[in-house]
Amino acid sequence: MSERSDRIELRGLRLVTLVGALPEEYERPQPLELDVDVEADLSVAGASDVLTDTIDYGALCDVVELTVIDGGHVALLEALAHRVAAAVLAADERITAVTVVVRKVRPPVPQDLATSGVRVTRQR
Repeated sequence: MSERSDRIELRGLRLVTLVGALPEEYERPQPLELDVDVEADLSVAGASDVLTDTIDYGALCDVVELTVIDGGHVALLEALAHRVAAAVLAADERITAVTVVVRKVRPPVPQDLATSGVRVTRQR
C-alpha cells in the first residue's frame, strides 16, 4: 500500500455464493467472509465532517456484494478477491489502494479448519 496511512476498514462482510473448484462447489452456495481496506486521503473529510468528502462505505459494501453475488461462479478465491479489488478501485477515483481478504467460512477439507482465505492488494 502507499505511504499514506488513511484507511477505511470494512470487516466481516458475510455473503453466500457459488465458489470453489470441487464439483459440489458448483452446485452448493457457501458462506464467505470479506474484509476490505481502502486507502484514500481522508484529511478533507476529517476537517469538514461532510459525508460527500469521504468514501461511502455503504456504497463500497454494495459494490463488493454485487461483484461477489452477481459475478458468476469462480473456482478460486484468488480470482474472486481480484475481481472485488478491481471493482472497489473502479468505484471511486479517490481510492489509491485496496486490500481484499476473502475467507471460506466452512472450507471443504476433512481437518478442523475454521477458515481458508486469500489476501490481495491492488494499487492505482
